[in-house]
Amino acid sequence: MADYIIETKELNVGYGPIHVIYDLSFKAPPGEVTVIVGPNGVGKTTLLKAIMGMVTVYSGQVFFEGEDISNLPPHLRTKKGIGYMPQTGNVFGKLSVEDNLRMASYIMDDRDLIQEKREMVLNLFPRLKDFLPRSAGTLSGGERQMLAESMVLMRDPKVMLVDEPTAGLMPKLVTDVLKKLEEMAEQTGLPIIIVEQRARRALEIGDYAYMMRGGVFTFEGSAQELLNHPQLTEMYLGAIEVHDLKTIRE
Repeated sequence: MADYIIETKELNVGYGPIHVIYDLSFKAPPGEVTVIVGPNGVGKTTLLKAIMGMVTVYSGQVFFEGEDISNLPPHLRTKKGIGYMPQTGNVFGKLSVEDNLRMASYIMDDRDLIQEKREMVLNLFPRLKDFLPRSAGTLSGGERQMLAESMVLMRDPKVMLVDEPTAGLMPKLVTDVLKKLEEMAEQTGLPIIIVEQRARRALEIGDYAYMMRGGVFTFEGSAQELLNHPQLTEMYLGAIEVHDLKTIRE
């Protein structure tokens, strides 16, 4: 068994000629919540897209369960077990909640497994039971996030990538959404990689953490250590430069 469910080595990534990520080496342990925090526009979402094969990789490698998947197209990465929840466009607004769950399981042939996953997500998100006939476009922001997370789970993933799950939500819903991700990880054992701007809230539910600025990591280590660091705000804003755990501890 591989040491990491997802790993990248010296990854250089961008959009056409626009270089966004520089020599990035990243690893996510199995069975843990890995959090990537940092301001907007530093490359966090681009990293998730690189893992999914959705952006231009100039050099470097992406590994899934120890296998080099750098040259696989996105749909084959999905079939291997990488679940991806984008920040926007993550539900079919004109379809019912029930039909969204059905659409999410399109890659699966095992009807018994599909039914098992449906029951699991409705137990994990019991409020969705009341919304099954409703159009997904009529759901609130928090309810829509619950549906999006359920859709990823319907595909029986081995790891889940979640991009900015609290974006656009009212403050009172932010904690609920992140706590539900934490509960999901605890109940299913599913490793989750979360990209989030709300650093403190995300770090509270994380096991392992990275801070990102300018397409590189400025911190790697325990989420609790980063959360409790007295200069977290300065690090986040870039007022101080921290390039590795040793520097932070000094």
